Amino acid sequence: MKFKRVFLLILDSLGVGESIDANDYGDTGANTLKHVMESYDMFIPNLKRLGFTDTINMNDNDDVDAYYTIARPTNVGKDSLTSHYEIVGIRSTTPFKTFSEKAFPSELIAQIEAVTGMSVLGNKVENGEDIINELGERHLSYGGLIVYTSSDSTLQVAAHEDVVPIPKLYNYCERIRKITLDDQWRIARIIARPFTGKPGKFKFTSDRCDYAVSPPSKSIMDSLKEHDYSVISIGKISDIFDGQGITKIIKSSFNNMDTINKLTDIMSKKFSGLCIANLSDFDAMYGHNRDSVGYAKAIEEFDVEVPMILNKLENDDLLIITADHGNDPTFPGNAHTRENVPVMVFSRMFRTPGKLDILNSMADIGATIAENFDVEAPPIGQSFLDKLK
Repeated sequence: MKFKRVFLLILDSLGVGESIDANDYGDTGANTLKHVMESYDMFIPNLKRLGFTDTINMNDNDDVDAYYTIARPTNVGKDSLTSHYEIVGIRSTTPFKTFSEKAFPSELIAQIEAVTGMSVLGNKVENGEDIINELGERHLSYGGLIVYTSSDSTLQVAAHEDVVPIPKLYNYCERIRKITLDDQWRIARIIARPFTGKPGKFKFTSDRCDYAVSPPSKSIMDSLKEHDYSVISIGKISDIFDGQGITKIIKSSFNNMDTINKLTDIMSKKFSGLCIANLSDFDAMYGHNRDSVGYAKAIEEFDVEVPMILNKLENDDLLIITADHGNDPTFPGNAHTRENVPVMVFSRMFRTPGKLDILNSMADIGATIAENFDVEAPPIGQSFLDKLK
């Protein structure tokens, strides 16, 4: 069974239980979906029809509309880049560096100040909304760049648009990107975070821009592009892959509903190939902020949109819904958690949907997509295309 279009929808951080190596990451007992469900009585009938909740314990359920299973992470690390790399068939054996204990060393801060000509405020491990409200007024009065990080391998640079115009902020981040490619720092993403407003009412705009490292090797997206298939990215996907292997970039305002709207719009267009979208609110808004109730409500909001997404599918379309890692909001701290991810696969042509065997790598998803389009198989992952009937 082959498909003309494949839609890959990544529910950012919606893991479904500790991976076999979770103890190596201090994440024994993590289970994002299970613990979110325990914190709030969710009503998600549409996702249940896809086998979503059955992935927690890998229950047998023939009364579903999709194939479902879980995939195990095999790449080193639990950040967004290495997880997305694995999904599209890129092996990553060296983790990016994180600075989640003491933020950035003085040597790096000095380099940032030298290449930008701006003083640095903050240099903390902190939530973005919190730090702009803490330092925004001082920033308005005295200038400088607000620099902060998280449990991810990121260096985020916030600036009020009245102090640092967006083009200048982007230019500063490009300069910072160059110096942080050095192995001494090995930071996955530099993120420009412009904001507006007044003291007490500062707010990030939708003009965020990520500067990621280029993927270390070829992915299935490159293979598809080489064979003249469309590779369409929605949301932060193009930033994660530094635009590599992508034929059309559709920006969204980094919220779930805007991304879903962009997805359903592209589903109405004619093309042959792959479309990848990432729903980032689960991770950015609720996982890192340890808001289990907010996380649950966001899943409910997504569930309402599922019928519309399914109705947009043509008979020869394939929809794969998965995640990239976990971010259990009931865990201490604000870091990602090393978890297995759910995999739900839907097509109107399926005759016998139900449980699939556990996938030994998230790269099995990429291998399946590659086989569907008869392009070069990635070096990791095993296709399960022949199981879809």
